[in-house]
Amino acid sequence: MAHDIPTTGIRLLGISGSIRRDSHCTAVLRSLQPLLPASATIELFALDDVPLYNADLDGDAPPAAVVRLKSAIAQADGLVLCSPEYNYGMPGVLKNAIDWASRPGFASPLKGKPALIITASPGSAGGVRAQAQIRDALAATLARPVVRQHVAIANVNARLRDGRLADEATLDFVHAALADLLEDIALLGKAAFGPAGRS
Repeated sequence: MAHDIPTTGIRLLGISGSIRRDSHCTAVLRSLQPLLPASATIELFALDDVPLYNADLDGDAPPAAVVRLKSAIAQADGLVLCSPEYNYGMPGVLKNAIDWASRPGFASPLKGKPALIITASPGSAGGVRAQAQIRDALAATLARPVVRQHVAIANVNARLRDGRLADEATLDFVHAALADLLEDIALLGKAAFGPAGRS
């Protein structure tokens, strides 16, 4: 697949499905900037302060952490979600963030947002069973999960060094996935502005 579509000034937002201090998934996200072209950047958003979803709080004055989450998603051109797998599924902290960010229904900052899903686990399956749940949850928000081979990093603890991905084969695979995400973002931009670059 060709990846020669311009990616000028693309802003990505990385969200880890784990709030553990030494999270493998957060380490994966911290490894992505060197894999991106110079014109693209990734910023990480921590979910530590996002409260449990409560419709009573989902009004004109939502919690400050929720406001920050929605704003960060709205300002990003695309998302990279990296999640562990808990009991064959996605962690509650990630589902909770998606629930908050999905509001208002069908008109949230997630609507139309390209999203690359990565899972990582010390186990041999790489958290792949959580991928379907994450993909379904994003589809319900009208986000646009990237359609590609699953990025599931098995034995992730053995692929990290000094808090970063160090395994070359894994880095190459993730690099290709990021290129797919950037291509989706660029194609959506072209569709929005037409072939001549005009809306």
